[in-house]
Amino acid sequence: MEDVARTRRRLGDLEVFAIGFGAMTLTQVPGYDAARGVRVVHAALEAGITLFDTADVYGPTNGYGVNETALVEALRSWPGSLDDVVIATKGGHTRLEHDTWWIDGSAAHLRRACTDSLRRLGLDVLPLYQHHRPDPRRPYAESMQALRELYDEGLVRRVGISNASCDQIREAAAILGEALVSVQNELSPVAPCAMDEIVLCQELGLAFLAWGPLGGMRSAKGLGATGPARGFAEVAGARGVSPQRVALAWELARSPVVIPIPGASRPESVRDSVAATELVLSAEELALLDQAVG
Repeated sequence: MEDVARTRRRLGDLEVFAIGFGAMTLTQVPGYDAARGVRVVHAALEAGITLFDTADVYGPTNGYGVNETALVEALRSWPGSLDDVVIATKGGHTRLEHDTWWIDGSAAHLRRACTDSLRRLGLDVLPLYQHHRPDPRRPYAESMQALRELYDEGLVRRVGISNASCDQIREAAAILGEALVSVQNELSPVAPCAMDEIVLCQELGLAFLAWGPLGGMRSAKGLGATGPARGFAEVAGARGVSPQRVALAWELARSPVVIPIPGASRPESVRDSVAATELVLSAEELALLDQAVG
């Protein structure tokens, strides 16, 4: 597999650090530790991370904006410069009674969600606004046209889509044009089947933001202990690094458009993720890992 850029990747007209930060872990559990979340965000900034991914529905309650608020407060408390920081948020999910998640891709909901996110984040324009998930109750084009209108009105600077199929990526590109810069889909050693979408992103000049790159919040700590991802533990043991670092290095090597966005609850985890940009896997190691995930 050809060598790829290790530390910087394209996001539309921007260049961001090759590893992003998935902010969901900051607030997703009840009784989350706000102070620890601040330390983790500061560790990410110190390590050079520039892309921070959140969403209006992330949080332990059925309300909106918990995660966005926690992230922006942590960022604002950083004593250094935030000039290179890109906040990416999402709209299109809802949180109903009893903490039920559902989907609303209507133009009215997306507009309301966008303006609410702008207010919570204290921004005049959202750097990257992502459609969280296709709404099965309405045509995909309806949601994409709504995002195009937000872009044309200057409320969002760039548009992304998430959890999209190849057909939906093509449809979004046709409607959104230059506004579309990214696709955020799942990619990890336990969910490796995203190559068709990655190849399409390469063809269209889109970044592929890999969510859940360590297998999800509940599985990340034990990555490689069991199942098809055991090959990652084997490579990690031989290299003297963590299986998580190997997983991120493997994802970076799949394509120069891939930007993994792992979450973290400890500064040490952030630093380990960032170190994946320095881990160049051999062709033999990559072949072993590809075989391990099937």
